[in-house]
Amino acid sequence: MPELIFYIVFAIMTLLGVYAAFKLMFAFKHFSMRQMLTPNATKSTLPSVSVCIPARNETYTMTQCLEHVIASRYPKLEIIVLDDGSRDNTSILIKSFAHAGVRFVEGSALPDGWLGKNHALQGLLHEASGSYVLYMDVDTIIAPDTIGQLVAYMEQEKATMISVLPTRGTRWLGSVFFGTLRYAWELLLHRKTAPATSSSAWMIHRHNFRDTLGGFEPYKNDIQPETRLAAALASTDAYRFLIGTSMIGVSYEKQWSSQVETSIRLLYPFFGRQPLRAVLTMLLLLLLNLPVIILIFGLFDGWTLIQTMALWQLSVFTALYGLFLDKVWHKGWWLGIVLWPVVIAQELVLFIISTSRYMRRTVTWKGRPVTTTTPHPIVASLPQAE
Repeated sequence: MPELIFYIVFAIMTLLGVYAAFKLMFAFKHFSMRQMLTPNATKSTLPSVSVCIPARNETYTMTQCLEHVIASRYPKLEIIVLDDGSRDNTSILIKSFAHAGVRFVEGSALPDGWLGKNHALQGLLHEASGSYVLYMDVDTIIAPDTIGQLVAYMEQEKATMISVLPTRGTRWLGSVFFGTLRYAWELLLHRKTAPATSSSAWMIHRHNFRDTLGGFEPYKNDIQPETRLAAALASTDAYRFLIGTSMIGVSYEKQWSSQVETSIRLLYPFFGRQPLRAVLTMLLLLLLNLPVIILIFGLFDGWTLIQTMALWQLSVFTALYGLFLDKVWHKGWWLGIVLWPVVIAQELVLFIISTSRYMRRTVTWKGRPVTTTTPHPIVASLPQAE
């Protein structure tokens, strides 16, 4: 009887492996930009772009982010940074870049019903004047040609919104080795009603967003407003998602502690925000590490067919993880394969913490409480793009 249970479990894991392989191949095929693009316009007719960066207690990463934005080769650019009530020297640091054209905006008091970052993003939208708005997190790094590539791609695709999955930093740091699976889940669970998105770097047509979609007002208390916005635009084929490459030039240097904080805030809502789904997700994460547990027991109890099957399953999932890492971390994907069991165990712990904190209503975002109000269905409650 125990052996039969193991065979059933491995059959389920085989199906999961097939599903993951299909989703990754779909993502690699449809979310790729394969050649450099040139904006189809002269310098005088290029659309203007407002780079908008919300910041709250960000002295650690602000300098590197702004230096890379300032180095952009795009000719029609404005850079706006909003200080969202920082309690450190973030505002002073932002103002020190005024000579390079960076405009400082003081954040206003947080109204009832708004999440802090969403209100900061709305404030940036109000200040922006560009045809396109590029929202960036402060731990995001762009290349000199990034903005030009995104503008050209949006115009080629006739898209209203685009977001980019960032590549991991090139430095050999623990934050890179033990990076969370946030963006892997985006690729694996992508669907039209909840498309893959990235808050690290996303660009949108300003007038369409402000006048047709109502800005951030419909999403003021959403944990991931860009996801609901993308879903509304995907319903009219106006949204695109790209996996970052060296041509696109979007990467991120996010501290491990910041990745942990982000995962705790996002995991429970991402997987459905329901107790039953939470239990199923925990079982799934346990299942992904079951082959490792079986192999460890095999070292003491002897090698059997079950250990052979476990080794095969472990090889399949580490290979799939390696394919993902090869896209987002070109330098050390091979090391990521070795760390797969640790990364999955970490994800399970983070999901349990995320679920527990949401249940106890103790989730915070940059020191401010996060509302636990369940949002309405993604597409039904949103204004549609024209």
